[in-house]
Amino acid sequence: MLARTDLRGAAPTLSELRRALPRGGTDVNAVMPVVTPVVEAVAEHGAHAALDYTEKFDRIRPQSVRVPAEVIAQARADLDDDVTAALEESIRRARLVHADQRRSTSVTQVVPGGTVAEKWIPVRRVGLYVPGGNAVYPSSVVMNVVPAQEAGVQSLVVASPAQADFGGWPHPTILAACSLLGVDEVWAVGGAQGVALLAYGGTDLTGQILDPVDLITGPGNIYVTAAKRLVRGVVGIDSEAGPTEIAILADDSADPAIVASDMVSQAEHDVLAASVLVTDSEEFANAVDAAVEQAANSTKHSERVNEALAGKQSGIVLVDDIDTGVAVVDAYAAEHLEIQTRDAAAVAERITSAGAIFVGTYSPVSLGDYCAGSNHVLPTTGSAKYASGLSVQTFLRGVHVIDYNRDALAGVADHVVTLANAEDLPAHGEAVTARFGPLAPLLAPERFAR
Repeated sequence: MLARTDLRGAAPTLSELRRALPRGGTDVNAVMPVVTPVVEAVAEHGAHAALDYTEKFDRIRPQSVRVPAEVIAQARADLDDDVTAALEESIRRARLVHADQRRSTSVTQVVPGGTVAEKWIPVRRVGLYVPGGNAVYPSSVVMNVVPAQEAGVQSLVVASPAQADFGGWPHPTILAACSLLGVDEVWAVGGAQGVALLAYGGTDLTGQILDPVDLITGPGNIYVTAAKRLVRGVVGIDSEAGPTEIAILADDSADPAIVASDMVSQAEHDVLAASVLVTDSEEFANAVDAAVEQAANSTKHSERVNEALAGKQSGIVLVDDIDTGVAVVDAYAAEHLEIQTRDAAAVAERITSAGAIFVGTYSPVSLGDYCAGSNHVLPTTGSAKYASGLSVQTFLRGVHVIDYNRDALAGVADHVVTLANAEDLPAHGEAVTARFGPLAPLLAPERFAR
């Protein structure tokens, strides 16, 4: 069922691995002609344009952009008790992990009288995008809101697509999750128009001001990704998220049925989702292949799953040994990487490129999606080689505070002047010497202090 890439008997270079490994992805540029007019219209006309496009794409026009408080309260009241309990536990665990990510101000005394501090300032206002589409994602509300709150962000707005089945408001489970987290500002707008409205703001149909944000986080489809690219610079963005992916590094000590279930679970997201197994055992690969076929055909969303598993982004990679497997998964840099080998913890320690690493049989990606305490908004399409998942740091800005007195500046003034002149920027040096009087450029450095 799964395509195979056989690397046995070879020592592929990193360049060769980047070409050989299964990889899907989407062409964001291909949708730019569709998305650009949407973003431009919302930038010019605000909420009215956003709602026009919502009516066109989502076949519903909500009564306002901002969801009324009573609608959010009713969604929480109607939420199933088991779902409420599960979300509350997900929130509790996420808070535990993200609270430990908080940074404190550091102060370095460079010289007597000269310090550089780094303080961490939360972003003023954040827009958290929660997609609709094939599934309902209250877990994405948790993963976006918790780190922002733990960072100290004071103003949060969640944007999620209007739903024709729910009177033009976002899905009730999304609204209930917002309520559980204390988020009272929710916009019933998604897609490219939702991203644009977050960036530019406007005035709601009720006359209420829709304040623009400074940072947009959260995954979405290719149109959302294209819009995030277009508004980057007007606002910050967390990343350009691609289709979700899982890589599993396994040997013959793993259970083929468990590996297969994890591959199928990721393929359930989207027809472009990637599921990749890297193993040093052909016999194990055959067993997984058979188990995948069985699991894929018996699951609820079998058509979607089978299309994803048959795509060029999914497959099995055969290697000579686990050492080579480590090199392969590092080159792949998966969003989610499971290690199901002998001594999985030791193997996991050797990994340098992954969005998140799941160690051993009892740490499936599904746990991380909901209740591990970790964040599930992670870098995709190989960007884990240089990027991190969503965290408290995403919502903080490190600002240096430089505080030198006269003596401390005098002690380094000659070096500043020298470097300024070396760069042919003499006014930079003059800005220093001006602080010590008109004769300062003629004086020896040691005399600057007097």
